[in-house]
Amino acid sequence: MLDADLLSFVRSAIRSTWALELLLLLRAHQDRAFTTDEAVLELRATRTLISSCTKQLQDAGLVVCEGDRCRYAPASPALEELCAQLAQAYQERPVTVINAIVASPNERLKSFADAFRFTKKDE
Repeated sequence: MLDADLLSFVRSAIRSTWALELLLLLRAHQDRAFTTDEAVLELRATRTLISSCTKQLQDAGLVVCEGDRCRYAPASPALEELCAQLAQAYQERPVTVINAIVASPNERLKSFADAFRFTKKDE
């Protein structure tokens, strides 16, 4: 089981295992910025997937992008600490981390489902 702060971080910032892998790649090579094509080759992913994950990580304050290059740059020491805890947890208990990511509520899916929710007449 992940501690509450780490679980909250995963649920808010890491939306897929691809985003996790990209974050860990960039964190492992903090001394360089990766282009989208370099990340595609490293992770054997698609450009669209890497671009989407990069945007998510950038929005979460975990990476900085300049043009087509992105590098690991957490916006605060607290985020750096959570990333360190996440990397360690993934190394020690990968299935637990993956399960936490997969179990995270997806906002778009929730919004779609809410569109079909029946409400009481007096609401």
